[in-house]
This record gives sequence, structure tokens and C-alpha cells, in this order.
Amino acid sequence: MASRTFIEAIREGMADELRRDGSVIVLGEDVGKKGGVFLATDGLWAEFGDDRVIDTPLTESMIVGASIGAALNGLRPIAEIQFADFIHPAFNQIVSEAARMRYRTVGGATVPMVIRAPYGGGVHGALYHSQSIEAFFAHVPGLKVVVPSTPYDAKGLLRSSVRDEDPVLYLEHKKMYRSVRGEVPDGEYTVPLGRAVVRRPGRQLTVVAYGLMVHYALEAAERVAGEGIDCEIVDLRTLRPLDRDTLLTSVRKTGKCLVAYEDNRFLGYGAEIAAIVAEEAFDYLDGPVSRIAGPDTPAMPYNHILEDWFMLSPAKIADAIRKLAAY
Repeated sequence: MASRTFIEAIREGMADELRRDGSVIVLGEDVGKKGGVFLATDGLWAEFGDDRVIDTPLTESMIVGASIGAALNGLRPIAEIQFADFIHPAFNQIVSEAARMRYRTVGGATVPMVIRAPYGGGVHGALYHSQSIEAFFAHVPGLKVVVPSTPYDAKGLLRSSVRDEDPVLYLEHKKMYRSVRGEVPDGEYTVPLGRAVVRRPGRQLTVVAYGLMVHYALEAAERVAGEGIDCEIVDLRTLRPLDRDTLLTSVRKTGKCLVAYEDNRFLGYGAEIAAIVAEEAFDYLDGPVSRIAGPDTPAMPYNHILEDWFMLSPAKIADAIRKLAAY
């Protein structure tokens, strides 16, 4: 085991898969010699060369379209979208082509590719470098959506994503890149897609989260523990396919559910979690299924004070926990 930052674990995951499988390639804007805008691919070009670590034009639709073509012809691309905010020009390629290829060919063709995209705010990125885009894509059958929260999971889930036969959107919260550190095994391991994990066991209330919000929820749970509120924290890890069993088992045990997500509240991913809990665990509930999320404003402000107003925090989540616990 070795201590790694979140971004180091992602880089190691890509390097390991490039070494393991000669069909794996990496492509995107500035991923080559520069190593990417966040240095996620730093050192890969020097080791694997420009046949396998490929700089592309600034054209997201082409990056994804070329990856689909490569995947259909025996390669396993890892495509980087420099910021999740810029993924929208590739929306048609992802949703109408990659996600539907297995269906339209009656299983005759698959698209084994990964699309990596840094998402989320809290880094003074303002309008075009702070968006959470998971709800757009988790809606789509045929596309898997992964959001790791720890370096261990970041590496293990990435390796599983590369080996999967279907397209995977792999979202990385950029604020975690160098602020989150954890132990990562040196040897071969994977983390299976579609399985959530209980990060903190508890008896009175379930908090459901993913990505950065897992860390905020854990901190919030520690804050309220001294007040006699015992929270269970469920880290979804994979938004699609969703691990309903872990989610519902936790809520049926605690009787209360709070969903924490950074995206706009209205029609955000947490709304689906709330609907599933209300439909399938209603008889176990001792209070309303609650959500705490970003406000319904068009974008995250740049101003530090307004950015803090938009972003969730451990303090805000703790307040939401107190309110639900008191119901």
C-alpha cells in the first residue's frame, strides 16, 4: 500500500491499463507531452508515445466520435474531456451513438470506452468550469456513470471501467484532485461497477452522497455525532447502474434518508434517489425523504462569497441532518 492523492491514483490506473493491454489508448486535448491541464496524464506520453497517448484538436464531438470508432475496431479508448462543462458538444455522440450501439445492433457491436471528465465547483471556476453534469447522462440507458470519492476507488473503478464492454462516463471532482489522499494497493485490483459502499455505519439516519459530497457528509456526521445523532453514510460510487440493495437496506434500517448532491436541486440525480426510496422503502420511513443540493441558479458564481453560497458544505449538510433527525 502507498499513500496517493486522488489524481495520482487516476494516473496510475491509466498507466497500469496501458501497460496491461496494448489496445488501450488515451486521447484528448493536451493529454500528450503537456500531461493534461490538471496533469492527470503526466508522464504517460513519455512512456507510451504518441501512438497511444494522442493529442487532439479542441473538438469534443470529434474526441468522443473518434473514440467510438476506435472502440468499434478493437481499441479501448480513454477519452479526456478537459472540463465536464465542455462535454455538451459531444452529447449526441455519447447519447445517440455510444450508449445505443449495443441496442441498435442487437448486441452485435459494443463500445468499450471511457470518457473522463473533471466536474464540480468550489475552485473559483465560475460558469464554465464548475458544472455538475451527472444527471444529464445518468438518465441514459446503455451508458454507465461512475463517480469515485477516494483514491482507492478512483484507481479500482477506472480499471474496471476500461475493461467494461460498454461506454462509461467517469466523473472526477476536480476539487478532490490534490486535497484528497488515501491508501492505494501497489498490486493488481479492481473495484466493481454498480456497487455502493457504506462509509460510516449508523442507526438513525442515512445520508446518500457521491464524489466530494461523501467527504462533506462524513464530516457533517462527525459534527452531529456529539449531539447524539448517529448517521450512516452511503457512497454510491456508481450512479448507473445504481446499487439499489445497499441504498434500500440502509434506509430500511435507519428510517430516514437525506440525499446530498452539488448539482442544481430541481431534477438533479438526488431526485431519482428520493423517488426510489419513497416507492420502495415507504413503510420503513419515519420522516420525509429529504434533499440538500445546489440552488436553482444558471451557474456557479465566481465571487468567493457567492460561490460559498452555492456550494454545499459540511456545515450545511449538518444542518439538514439536524432538521431531518428532529422530524
